Amino acid sequence: MYVVKSPLSDASLKAVSEALQGALVDLVDLALVAKQIHWNVVGQRFRSVHLQLDEVVDTARKYSDIVAERAAALGIPPDGRAATVAVGSGIGVTPEGWVDDTTAVATLVDALGAVIARMRERVEATGEPDPVSQDIFIGITADLEKHHWMFQAENG
Repeated sequence: MYVVKSPLSDASLKAVSEALQGALVDLVDLALVAKQIHWNVVGQRFRSVHLQLDEVVDTARKYSDIVAERAAALGIPPDGRAATVAVGSGIGVTPEGWVDDTTAVATLVDALGAVIARMRERVEATGEPDPVSQDIFIGITADLEKHHWMFQAENG
């Protein structure tokens, strides 16, 4: 049942739906991963890494809302439930317990890299069927790449 009727064709809607849902899952998981590490990071760079992690959380949460609302506007019910995120995320396993600052940074570099790679695929997948969603993915990718660069520079 569709409560909101999409302006997109069925074929376009399928491609865009997959891209938006995948992005939502990755962004929700990225926020969770960054917050988990934020709570557990230790080491000489604790404060700077701790604060930098909150910036990633803020970015991921902001964009997860934008992505979910774009999906809803197109008649796609967004699914950010924990079970959906657990099986659909492209991010690897997050370390358990205390995480030294070097490992914390490396974990975020890997997590951001995985999400960025998938976002770039979504940029390509949505160019033809929905340039509006593509524009959202371009903005997300740009901001995530900035975080990725900054975390890479931490362990330079």
